[in-house]
Amino acid sequence: MSLYFSLPAKLINGGIAGLVGVTCVFPIDLAKTRLQNQQGCGVYRGMFDCLVKTVRAEGFFGMYRGAAVNLTLVTPEKAIKLAANDFFRNLLAREGKELTLFREMLAGCGAGTCQVVVTSPMEMLKIQLQDAGRLATQKVVTGEGAATIPHKPSALLIARDLLRNQGISGVYKGLGATLLRDVPFSIIYFPLFANINKLGQKSPNEKAPFYHSFLAGCIAGSVAAVAVTPLDVLKTRIQTLKKGLGEDTYHGIVDCARKIWKNEGPSAFMKGACCRALVIAPLFGIAQVVYFIGIGEYILEYFN
Repeated sequence: MSLYFSLPAKLINGGIAGLVGVTCVFPIDLAKTRLQNQQGCGVYRGMFDCLVKTVRAEGFFGMYRGAAVNLTLVTPEKAIKLAANDFFRNLLAREGKELTLFREMLAGCGAGTCQVVVTSPMEMLKIQLQDAGRLATQKVVTGEGAATIPHKPSALLIARDLLRNQGISGVYKGLGATLLRDVPFSIIYFPLFANINKLGQKSPNEKAPFYHSFLAGCIAGSVAAVAVTPLDVLKTRIQTLKKGLGEDTYHGIVDCARKIWKNEGPSAFMKGACCRALVIAPLFGIAQVVYFIGIGEYILEYFN
């Protein structure tokens, strides 16, 4: 099947994979954001402490703050990422030869660059919604606010205010940091997944078993996620608009890195690494299983 005809199926696969994966791991992603935004002595001692305090203060669905914008935009984001990687791999392939590691990395670089068009605004809005509860809890702990969450921000209101006050650049705040995180992630993830997944193939023309693709996605995802965690911390801090009491503000990637190193030490760059691995591993494991099973192909065949 040519790339032209398979592209719609790949987009469907990526979309379904994104929806299923995000629904499963979103609470851990929320904990990651809140832990990464803590400066100095924060209100959360770790992932489980963060989730327990979130449920107590905001209820069960408090763990899903920002999920709506993520579920809305994760479909095009995952679809673009997975389909773009296939596109670039096809473009860089030589007749009858396997891709070299360098060409696999180039394909991953292209995929990561393409997806940022959707990822950057999605992350920008999601982070504001996820971090609102942390700021409210911080006020309670410091005696600056009531023991309830007074206001639940809306993604539409945040987006409208940013567009009104700053234009399109407001929604794309942190674009450079997002590129700095997602391009290296894709450069690491896609070649690593392809080579691990290849170990489960009995022949070049056969697919690996679904469980092998799942494990390959989990392993490659967790390795890539941990590797780029320092860049994810920078991106999260830069994209967070509202800061807590006494927390630093940042004027770009270099300023952010310098202040974190000076005020919190090098260990701060790995905040949320465990959460990030726990989010990305099943997310990409699920994505690769859906993608390799070919649900999109079955759907298109059924309607044709």
